Amino acid sequence: MSELTSVLFAGAIVFAVVLHLAWLARSSRNRARAALADDEAAIRAVIRDAIDVSDGTAGVATWAGSHKGERAQVRTIVDTLATRKLPARWLSVSITEPVAVPGVFDMMMRPGSPTTFSNFDHLEHTLPKTAAFPDEAVLRTNRKGVVFPQEVIAAHAGIFAEGHAKELLITPKGVRIVWLLAQADRARYGVFRQAAFGDARLDPALIEKLLGAASSVRDAINQCERQAA
Repeated sequence: MSELTSVLFAGAIVFAVVLHLAWLARSSRNRARAALADDEAAIRAVIRDAIDVSDGTAGVATWAGSHKGERAQVRTIVDTLATRKLPARWLSVSITEPVAVPGVFDMMMRPGSPTTFSNFDHLEHTLPKTAAFPDEAVLRTNRKGVVFPQEVIAAHAGIFAEGHAKELLITPKGVRIVWLLAQADRARYGVFRQAAFGDARLDPALIEKLLGAASSVRDAINQCERQAA
């Protein structure tokens, strides 16, 4: 093989590789757009006036609207922190209406590593918990010495027995529940370092269930406060 032929052959290989990489990138963008459209359709099936209020943060998409007369927010988060064994995709559902609590109440299930969706690790005070909460739950707050209606909260947090619920955050501004949608495919992440979540898609029934759970927690706390007054 002549030197010119070798150069042309090598050039053809490089060109083919470049074309293949471009095709992969385009396919990835198309899949991402299709997945985002599917997510928005699932959210709008529950929150009909939902609008995209994402701020451009990589891996985070946020929609806001109203559900049964209450302001609501739905967010999907891809967590790729190096401290995690595998990247995870989370669903964060919030009712953003006032709650009669004296500070931040944050219940995290099996806290072991930092997350991209929560400030749990920055809360300074750990709360003693009643037996009504799961053994794997850790409670924290931002204010020392505050008291929360733990029995009331626990009575309306049965969704955390299902294993996928990760966090219950209650603040004076609302209630949030974070749910594990999927973990990345182990083989693909191990070889290509790609956070691929297969066919994991938002389910309108799941969104409805989480919004209902968050709303019931808020309603129970506020009713307890009115009765105490």
